[in-house]
Amino acid sequence: MAENRSSSIRQHVLDAVTDGTLKQLDLDKLLEVLLERSRELFAADTVTVLLVDRSGVQLVARATSGLEEEVFQGVRVPVGKGFAGRVAQLREPVQIERVDPSTVVNPLLWEHGLHALLGVPMIAQGELTGVLHVGTTASRRFTDEEVDALQLVADRLAVAVYVDRTRSERAAATMLQESLLPSRLPSTDGWELAARYVPGAESGVGGDWYDVFELPGDRIGVVIGDVVGNGLRAAVVMGRLRSALRAYALEYLDPAQVLGKLDRKASYFETNTMATVAYAIIDTATHRMSLAVAGHLLPVLAVPGEEARFVSAPIGPPIGFDLGTTGRRSIGVDVPPGTLIALYTDGLVERRGQDLDDGLEMLRRTVSPMEPEAACIRIMATMVGDQPATDDVALVAIRHSD
Repeated sequence: MAENRSSSIRQHVLDAVTDGTLKQLDLDKLLEVLLERSRELFAADTVTVLLVDRSGVQLVARATSGLEEEVFQGVRVPVGKGFAGRVAQLREPVQIERVDPSTVVNPLLWEHGLHALLGVPMIAQGELTGVLHVGTTASRRFTDEEVDALQLVADRLAVAVYVDRTRSERAAATMLQESLLPSRLPSTDGWELAARYVPGAESGVGGDWYDVFELPGDRIGVVIGDVVGNGLRAAVVMGRLRSALRAYALEYLDPAQVLGKLDRKASYFETNTMATVAYAIIDTATHRMSLAVAGHLLPVLAVPGEEARFVSAPIGPPIGFDLGTTGRRSIGVDVPPGTLIALYTDGLVERRGQDLDDGLEMLRRTVSPMEPEAACIRIMATMVGDQPATDDVALVAIRHSD
């Protein structure tokens, strides 16, 4: 009899998770429908989904059938602690037949009289997305077939959560990136500017950024940077670094000091983060550029009548090393009339199967002292062409037009 019931559960669960109408549902509705069906199929009193938060160290109640307070109260369970935390940590099914403070973290579970719990991990693309568990007020031992059946539900939900989260993160990253790129470039007599930003075709929006802003004393700040990684987290870190650099730029005249302060900030507040940054200050009165580089590729300088060259500047370690203000160095570069400066991220010059030096040399030969917008068109046409870049591309061109 038990065997027939288990076989019936497997078939009903399989029918439930493969129901074609589920494809039309958004994540919230899908959770609602499958949890209600699971509660009935498993003859359970509660069915709950807890999702891993952004930090990866806590589970947060997202949806439930039969124990709505969990969601209303925003129940959180540390990974590795209690019943659900063990399921997440072990990434395997766990069941218990005693629900009390010694076995679970969430007091709602024993306060509602639950006696038995079965939990299974939700894993998609090798990534833990959450935990699904069912509970009963009656004493009960779940069979192996019931464990496998509940895992089928968890696998279906895990894929839905993963897809929804990936889509949401990409949309959020895109919006954040677009909001942080300059809406317009400064208009300064004697200086012309143009820029490009193209997200990578494979990685999506990441941590590449550029920034151009006016500073007191007839100066222009120019930044090009690249946070390691991609997606929403990289975009968020990029936004924080961008804002911090702007603040430091108002306080310090030397680009090296600005990067030193940024380094300390990133090392303290953005642990396990690394970024390459080149920061230049152009003095429009003296026609001179000060430049400091933190692990970034060197700008190209094209002076009329001369062969384009990479600016000869010391390259310090990337941002994320706590060097303070003394571990960075800047240099001064004359910018005669007609000179074009091109700053860029590695997505412009790196291609799969191509040596980086070859890409850099191609860029150097492409840059010439022309109007910045024309320079951007020429550089993108030559370096990107008709093939999508696999990584983000950011490019800023500045010309001293007097």
